Amino acid sequence: MTRSPAAVGARRAPVRLIVRVLDPGWRRRLPAAERLARRAARAALAGAGRRGAGPGELCLVLAADALLRALNRTYRGIDKPTNVLSFRGEPRAPRGGMRDYGDVVVARETLVGEARTQGKPPGDHLTHLVVHGVLHLLGYDHEAKTEADRMERLEVAILARLGVADPYQTPRGRPAGRRRPR
Repeated sequence: MTRSPAAVGARRAPVRLIVRVLDPGWRRRLPAAERLARRAARAALAGAGRRGAGPGELCLVLAADALLRALNRTYRGIDKPTNVLSFRGEPRAPRGGMRDYGDVVVARETLVGEARTQGKPPGDHLTHLVVHGVLHLLGYDHEAKTEADRMERLEVAILARLGVADPYQTPRGRPAGRRRPR
């Protein structure tokens, strides 16, 4: 069955994912990091439904703790590294243009240390942090309890589709408390 040119033109353009590896340690410590980050971002966009709809561009930055510390100090007034930061782009695309979803920046050393402490594979933790960061770009937040619960449920559902265990549960299935990415 062939589709009409109008039907073909009506398809949504995909989100262009740009992955920048600023810290070569990512390739040594987690060679699949770029692939995992892309997969997690696409899953978050799809899982967010209409909030993730529309053509656009999203940048994933795999960095070192030093960059996250500098960004955290500059934009949040906290002088220490953090695991992930999200910087929202333009919430709406210019007329006829591509939406700028924004940037998600992940710190390698912090991620690896947290994964070790929490007893989870670094790749699963990276997947979680990227999903979490992309959801922030789409307007989800965890400042209020109702928002936090909604965001957490969505994260867990998206991660389950990717085969990643609930990051908010201990290995024995008990709630781990609020360990949301910062």
